[in-house]
Amino acid sequence: MKEQLAKIRAEALAAFDAAADSAALDALRVQYLGKKGELTAVLKMMGGLSAEERPVMGQLANEVRAALEQAIEATAKKLEAAALEQQLKDEALDVTIPGTPAVMGHKHPMYIALDEIKDIFIGMGFTVLDGPEIELAELNFDRLNAEEGHPSRDWSDTFYFDEDSRVMLRSQTSPMQVRAMDTMDLPIRIVAPGRVYRKDEVDATHSPMFHQVEGMVIDKGVTMADLKGTLNTVVEQLYGEGTKTRFRPHHFPFTEPSCEMDVQCHKCGGEGCPTCKGEGWIELLGAGMIHPKVLKMAGIDTEVYSGWAFGIGLERTAMRRFKIADLRLIFENDIRFLEQF
Repeated sequence: MKEQLAKIRAEALAAFDAAADSAALDALRVQYLGKKGELTAVLKMMGGLSAEERPVMGQLANEVRAALEQAIEATAKKLEAAALEQQLKDEALDVTIPGTPAVMGHKHPMYIALDEIKDIFIGMGFTVLDGPEIELAELNFDRLNAEEGHPSRDWSDTFYFDEDSRVMLRSQTSPMQVRAMDTMDLPIRIVAPGRVYRKDEVDATHSPMFHQVEGMVIDKGVTMADLKGTLNTVVEQLYGEGTKTRFRPHHFPFTEPSCEMDVQCHKCGGEGCPTCKGEGWIELLGAGMIHPKVLKMAGIDTEVYSGWAFGIGLERTAMRRFKIADLRLIFENDIRFLEQF
């Protein structure tokens, strides 16, 4: 048995020293020190030794086990150091190699148009407001004089959260006008940009999610002439002096009288094309004098104050501003399109 232990020790130490990696070393550990290993097999034979031989062989076996465990630990550290050294070589970074240039982004064309609109109105003394996209029907419809039964309140037009049709994705940023009337001192001059949602089919000028910029003025002696003059000034600052507009009578429950303002199609110059659906004009916004009922619901004296309001489709504003033929390009995130701005 003494010779067997000496042989195992010599062979194991040589094998450990020659191990190529941690996996090979672990396999050798199992081979010699595992439950079915060579040293374990020899130790199981100690039961056949005499009482005098057993302590001597036991001590020798323990010395062999200790020597093998120390050798495994030393080899493991050596292999770990070698692996780390190799990793450092493999992952070495040559700091003298020029780096990859970082591509800098820029504003989306729609937000370029939005910033321009906000700058124009701020220059006129307006305050920019922001509000929630999940809104109460009370603010989105009731307080805007759109009573039950109005087509815009139908489930086919509006995204509701509950069966009672009281909580919804706002279909306009007009609720911010109501909030402004409830919380701000008169006179009021505000614009409210943001995302809105309607069940529109996607085409060259429509999307179920789009952006609006709504504005409102309430003061003494405000007239329709103030509204038209302000909007024409904004359009000329956006699109250039001499930009052609037209105002058409319309109906909105929030305003009375109401109108829609169109700008001449940038694609065809008024001759008619797919972008303007052959009309030569693109609807830009709806507007009008604030309905007295809406002012009264906010506790505003209609004998003293009057006001006007408007709502601009931001995507259509950007389309006219940058001569974009199809609204869908704004949302498709095609880098070939976005890099043009």
